[in-house]
Amino acid sequence: MTAPTTTSRKGGRWIEQWDPEDETFWKETGQKVANRNLLFSVFSEHIGFSIWTLWSVLVLFMGPEYGIDPAGKFFLVAMATLVGACIRVPYTFAVARFGGRNWTIVSAGLLLLPTIAAFAVMKPGTSYTTFMLVAMLTGVGGGNFASSMTNINSFFPLRKKGWALGLNAGGGNIGVPVVQLVGLAVIATAGAGQPRMLLGIYLPLIVIAAALAAIKMDNLAPVKNDTGAAKESVKDAHTWIMSFLYIGTFGSFIGYSFAFGLVLQTQFGRTPLQSASLTFIGPLLGSLIRPVGGWLADKYGGGKITLWNFAAMAVATSVVIAASVQKSLPIFLIGFITLFVFSGLGNGSTYKMIPGIYHAKAIALGMTGEEAAAYGRRLGGAAIGLIGAVGALGGLGINLAFRQSFMTSGTGTAAFVSFLAFYAVCFVMTWAVYLRRTASRTVAAGQPVAERPAPAYAEV
Repeated sequence: MTAPTTTSRKGGRWIEQWDPEDETFWKETGQKVANRNLLFSVFSEHIGFSIWTLWSVLVLFMGPEYGIDPAGKFFLVAMATLVGACIRVPYTFAVARFGGRNWTIVSAGLLLLPTIAAFAVMKPGTSYTTFMLVAMLTGVGGGNFASSMTNINSFFPLRKKGWALGLNAGGGNIGVPVVQLVGLAVIATAGAGQPRMLLGIYLPLIVIAAALAAIKMDNLAPVKNDTGAAKESVKDAHTWIMSFLYIGTFGSFIGYSFAFGLVLQTQFGRTPLQSASLTFIGPLLGSLIRPVGGWLADKYGGGKITLWNFAAMAVATSVVIAASVQKSLPIFLIGFITLFVFSGLGNGSTYKMIPGIYHAKAIALGMTGEEAAAYGRRLGGAAIGLIGAVGALGGLGINLAFRQSFMTSGTGTAAFVSFLAFYAVCFVMTWAVYLRRTASRTVAAGQPVAERPAPAYAEV
């Protein structure tokens, strides 16, 4: 197999031929090219996550002189979450339209807009409306995940996708605790009155990410948008069921990442430095354990891991509720950080379920071998973008719930009770759809369909 043919067209470096499933091609040239693109994709996505969650740190700098109450701060971070979730859909399709390298350059460059804007307005006296608009701008960082995952998915063979996508996602997620650690360093050294120092650190990093993408990454010409698969996945009930479950896992992770420090400040009276010294722990552990969730799903079945993961999240939430009522910060931290860990674990297990579900459907429809695998890849790939976008909306719900809870009662207890109820619903849904043993299905007339059994989802 010859090396990939690279040409300069459409204003960028394009690889015209790409066949990672060919083992000779993969060993000789494909693996090296794919790993290089993965490395710089991770870096760009990492910076994207940091900018998306920037306001989880900036609100810690906003003391009484800013004139914004806790409810207003929760609304600021909620707006960043909302835009980041919605923008994931067009970012998913941008890779095939413009090329993975080209779009990584553009998406990295767009991060300059919210960062420069925040640098300009982060001072007492700025109107709340201005803060809200700038917070919404940071949502562009949330789209980087969708385009990065779509791009990297195309570079690797099926047998390597789990590792590559897990590394790409985990490396991006770690951008959340990293920006919080950088914020901690700024508060500890320069004080809570210097938010612009944090922004000044990230401005050159954004430029470096865009420059490295331009120099080191490639576009894949064979990658095309499959609008037919996208429409088909939208009509499939499993896309929406998995979106609901992903709200419970990734939505929890990103929502809590935005809210953790603010909850510590508001409910437990922690100073900006005290809050920042604790905020990063949960997102860091949740990011690091995400690949473990995928590994456990590979070994025991995604449905089983996701089911018991929601049970564990419910237990951790119960601990948080008890600590919130008793006003016990140590117990609260233990429960909340445990909740982060299981949200990260669930991110891995739910994401791993998606292609397996569509592969199981293909087998139930009578397909076998490569035909079934191709169907699973096609529908699963189309569904992932939508599921990722809807799941991120869970972060919006969490921050709005916190806002309402603190407005009405001054604590986050009521919000945590609502989260507990949601995890219970997720547990039941996972069991009912993917693990419950059912009798043989029947057609409308009541005749058994013995030759086409219901899909076996327990092992996906």
